[in-house]
Amino acid sequence: MKLDSIRRDYKKAALTKKEAASDPIHFFSQWMNEALELDLPDATSMALTTVGEDGFPQSRIVLLKDFGNDGFTFFTNYQSEKGRAIAQNPKVSLHFYWAELERQVRITGTAEKTVEETSEQYFHSRPLDSQIAAAVSAQSTEVPSRDYLEEKFAEMKSHLNGADPKRPEHWGGYLVHPLKFEFWQGRANRLHDRIVYEKQAENWSIKRLAP
Repeated sequence: MKLDSIRRDYKKAALTKKEAASDPIHFFSQWMNEALELDLPDATSMALTTVGEDGFPQSRIVLLKDFGNDGFTFFTNYQSEKGRAIAQNPKVSLHFYWAELERQVRITGTAEKTVEETSEQYFHSRPLDSQIAAAVSAQSTEVPSRDYLEEKFAEMKSHLNGADPKRPEHWGGYLVHPLKFEFWQGRANRLHDRIVYEKQAENWSIKRLAP
């Protein structure tokens, strides 16, 4: 297979500083709404990158569950690999990619735990089986087999008999406070549009970058 010959041109849209909103959160909301209106698969998925205890960056896909002026919220096990990394270094990045729209958004900022009320509310809004899975999984730790996980899941489900499990104290949300955004729109001939917002005190500076 020759990978170096695989390519496509991008011609769906353009992005100018004039078209970009003065507030990046508002502009992100526009792009997210367009992705949702088109019913794109996994439109709310994002790559979360952290720097681990070994100094190496690690990325994985998580789901965006809320966003607003304060930042971007996702949920996970605080004792997982990403949770331990954030505890050591709260500087993270988020990356959204909507291939069908030929768009990307990169966000860098700092992560902190959400208040427990937010974690509690979201945990019990999930399907029962998802709650049970979160309760029985010691995320990122070694397990002897798939059967082991299935057995622990079945045991808890039988014990609960239809009731919700208690939210584990080590499971909850993170809120990423953004400091920088880059909005990327694919363009023809690889002359892509890149508009960057950077936090300056209470305001956002806006500039264009070369592709």
